[in-house]
Formats: sequence, C-alpha cells, structure tokens
Amino acid sequence: GGYNSFLQTSLPKELRGYDPDVETVESAHLAFTTTFPRGFAVEVLQVYSGPPVIPYKFRHWGYMEGPFKGHPPTGELVEFFGIGIFHVDEKMKVEKVEFFFDRGELLGGLMRGPKGSDGSTSSTTEAPISCPFLASK
Repeated sequence: GGYNSFLQTSLPKELRGYDPDVETVESAHLAFTTTFPRGFAVEVLQVYSGPPVIPYKFRHWGYMEGPFKGHPPTGELVEFFGIGIFHVDEKMKVEKVEFFFDRGELLGGLMRGPKGSDGSTSSTTEAPISCPFLASK
C-alpha cells in the first residue's frame, strides 16, 4: 500500500499504467503481493555518511511471477535503484525520510507484456498503454 505515495506522477490519467490517485492501500498491496509472491526485497547497497543525515543507495528487486494490472508475469527480475536519506535526532529517532528514484524503472519492468495477453480481459474504459522504446526490447 505504501507504493501510492512513491508512485505519484504528473502524467495525464490516460497514460498511467498505475494510477496512485485511484489505488487504495489495499488494492496497491494486493497488486504488488500478487506480482511478487516471493517478495520484493529492499537491499541497502552503500551508506554514504553517518548521523544525523544518513544518505544511502538502495536496490528494490524481485521476480515478476504474477500479473500486474493486466500484464502477464514474465518471471524476469524487476529492479530499480535509488537514493534514500534518513534524518535522525540525537536519539536516532527518524525525523524525516526522503527517496529519490525513477518510477519508470519499476513500472517499465512490470508492463513489458501486452495487457490482457495472460487471458485476462481488460476494461474498455482503460486507455491502451504503449511505449515504442519498450516494444523494441
């Protein structure tokens, strides 16, 4: 469910493969746990400095073994990298958290297959999602 805050976008609604404005905490949780039944791990790769400001590089990854928003599972590794920053007080209590990453890295890996090719039916009210760069892979 926490993905809604991370996947905010200014894309027009008809171009959103995942729309955090429409998803609930429950629907987002279901979408990602269905897509990654063995989990979607977070790995801290490098910590750049210590408190009170702790910047670090992370990798979020898992294998797409379930469908995502009508796109069939590929079984492939889906991953993205980013930077997180924790701001802590003198008792090491987190006061502020910041994340920087490209949401397209995640969503592009989840939308490789054509929508509905897993036998599911897509709603006629949904706009088709298409990217010429992803289609050539």
